[in-house]
Amino acid sequence: MELVAGCYEQVLLGFATRPGQSWTVVPDFTHHAHSASLSAVAVNNRYVVTGSRDETIQIYDMKKKIEHGALLQHNGTITCLEFYGTAHLLSGAEDGLICIWNTKRWECLKSIKAHKGHVTSLSIHPSGKLALSVGTDKTLRTWNLVEGRSAFIKNLKQNAHIIKWSPDGEKYVTVITNKVDIYRLDTASITGTITTEKRISSLRFITDSILAIAGDDEIIRFYSCDSQKCLCEFKAHENRIKDIYSFEREGQHVIVTASSDGYIKMWNLDLDKIKDGPSLLCEVNTKARLTCLAVWLDRASEMKENSDKTATSSQETEDEKSSTARRNKDFWTSGRVKTAKRKRKIIPGKQKLEAPVQKKKKKQNGSA
Repeated sequence: MELVAGCYEQVLLGFATRPGQSWTVVPDFTHHAHSASLSAVAVNNRYVVTGSRDETIQIYDMKKKIEHGALLQHNGTITCLEFYGTAHLLSGAEDGLICIWNTKRWECLKSIKAHKGHVTSLSIHPSGKLALSVGTDKTLRTWNLVEGRSAFIKNLKQNAHIIKWSPDGEKYVTVITNKVDIYRLDTASITGTITTEKRISSLRFITDSILAIAGDDEIIRFYSCDSQKCLCEFKAHENRIKDIYSFEREGQHVIVTASSDGYIKMWNLDLDKIKDGPSLLCEVNTKARLTCLAVWLDRASEMKENSDKTATSSQETEDEKSSTARRNKDFWTSGRVKTAKRKRKIIPGKQKLEAPVQKKKKKQNGSA
């Protein structure tokens, strides 16, 4: 298990994490591949990808611990990255484009002009057939990923900066400043609204009905999607929280938080005692100004992500989808979009990820 975090200092930080009676986290690698601050990070069972204000996407092979290459399709800050299963990646940027990548050959299968302004967030349905995106043109757009086209456009009163599917795919949420609107898929109508005091910086589904929300403060709040009531809140950091990640391990819900105070913390959440709040498992002081966070889980360790789709179900649907795609010749596997392929640029790379400098390592261990 590896905590991976991006920061303003243009570096990707990696921390090896060992679960057990007493969880431990130690510095593992640093990599300075970008020429500007990191803005997004995503993981699947093999790769970590990072997006930056330098307009590039960098790829890291976590099995071999080497830099795999760079994707240069966008002309603007990379704002969002999301894998679907083991074979596809979606990227969004300030150029208004959403790009669909095949991660076997790292080909751009399609480049969509998704929004008139920036793409601020995107989310793939657990089935892999739909995706949602929001942008600075005050629209929420639904994408048919089987046919590679726009399916529906909903006008919003303000710009949304976060969109997220629930794990079961039956609902989704949008975030506009400090307000979370909860939608049902079957009706596409708002069933409830959660309002916080501060602007919301990050949001994560812990279960199909429980949301973890972080605002521009040091507090994590857990809300019920059904009643929109706050189930619990606790002080997680000394400064504002930049990102939340979560996964499930042997029935244990683990929450990971990254803050402007430089700390990454891992928490255990007992859903039966959610009112008591989570308990701290471990923490590490990165000494960096963190921007984004993810957790790379080795499939062999029999862990599963508690995110928009579980690793197991995504693999099953990926296999099913692949066979269907071969019959339908949809763009997920055909890669026949000539304009996208012509513009595609990939810079290969085989540079090894660097071990932390000894001085830095001592500092980090001493303050962890």
